[in-house]
Amino acid sequence: MRIAMVSEHASPLADLGGVDCGGQNVYVRHVARQLARLGHRVDVFTRRERPWDPEVVPFDSGCRVVHVPAGPAAVLPKEALLPHMHAFGRHLLNHCARAQASGDAYNVIHANFFMSGLASLAASTRLNLPLVMTFHALGRVRRLHQGSADGFPDARFAIEETLVQRADRVIAECPQDQADLETLYRARPEQIDVVPCGFDAGEFAPIDHAQARRRLGVPADAFVVLQLGRMVARKGVDNVIEAIGELPADARKRVRLYVVGGNTVVPDVAATPELGRLQAIAERAGVHAQTTFVGKRGRADLRTWYSACDVFVSTPWYEPFGITPVEAMACGRAVIGADVGGIRSTVRHERTGFLVPPKDPQALAARLLQLIQQPELCRELGQAGLVRARMLYTWLGVAGQLERAYLKAIDSHARAVGRMTDAAPSANAAALAGLAA
Repeated sequence: MRIAMVSEHASPLADLGGVDCGGQNVYVRHVARQLARLGHRVDVFTRRERPWDPEVVPFDSGCRVVHVPAGPAAVLPKEALLPHMHAFGRHLLNHCARAQASGDAYNVIHANFFMSGLASLAASTRLNLPLVMTFHALGRVRRLHQGSADGFPDARFAIEETLVQRADRVIAECPQDQADLETLYRARPEQIDVVPCGFDAGEFAPIDHAQARRRLGVPADAFVVLQLGRMVARKGVDNVIEAIGELPADARKRVRLYVVGGNTVVPDVAATPELGRLQAIAERAGVHAQTTFVGKRGRADLRTWYSACDVFVSTPWYEPFGITPVEAMACGRAVIGADVGGIRSTVRHERTGFLVPPKDPQALAARLLQLIQQPELCRELGQAGLVRARMLYTWLGVAGQLERAYLKAIDSHARAVGRMTDAAPSANAAALAGLAA
């Protein structure tokens, strides 16, 4: 297949760890690569953020990034991109039309995030291309959890509703995602494929615990808690810091919390405002001395950080999937995760780690204390997580499941076209396709 993968704000070439550079970037990069290794050709369409970026950039055998001019060639928050999807959709339509005219047509469009779906509607509708949607986050769920902090307009809800109805297949990343699609967006169960995110087995695997600590300068005798990810409020880093403060004094003395992430290698409050808030919380909780803000680290360093810790903790109050717990499991680490979203399905409670309520530092502290007092249990949970990750969450396995979803989309689209050759799209779908074009 020739696959048009659309990811309007999350380029597979971007450096990770910034406010809008995270799980979707990782997803698109690895899915594209693994699909190419299965024999397909993948073009990833993403918005041009720098004026000197060439239009087409190969980034792996069989994979290219196509930079789309849509709005200023500058980094913009994703909440500011919706007005530019008109230009994005027009460029995508023209690119796909040229490919079709040359006899090298795309077989399927896989849109990632609702704005990518909006931008894909014109090409899908006018060129008769099957559309597969992965939302990565749903507007109604996000609004429920973030309230006034959600920077997207209410128009997002109607766009998502239309995309659910128009898409040939919808990819849910976990059972909770599927339930939300069905209950909040009236998605048909038979239309949905549940396909998780994954990890690269060549990138994440256990390395010697002591060696990892020596490499990073982590105390050999400390009980090390790792938090790794984007420095945004919903990730719940404050919950982890406060939980350390809830530990009994003798246990707290043994603990070292390392927080990896941010917009700069050297932690900088000006560049990462959330960092200042977290530092203040550490001071108030009396754990400033036990907490190290590491700063941004490259992908090549993450395996060492995972392997150096005793337990990886991720307690966001909203998380559509959450790739970092899977990466930690792939490095043989026990995981304590919030009982939300995808983490609820990746972490097996009391088998590969623990699930705790979000925003509940006392509950998290109780589980941390249990692992401090039972180091053998901590190791057993980590080994069980490693087995689970390798069985269920490799990117190659994810790509294989997506391949099957694409084939189903192509088949169902062909049958639908056969039944409705002369039918016009709904007024709502036509209006949105016109907006995207």
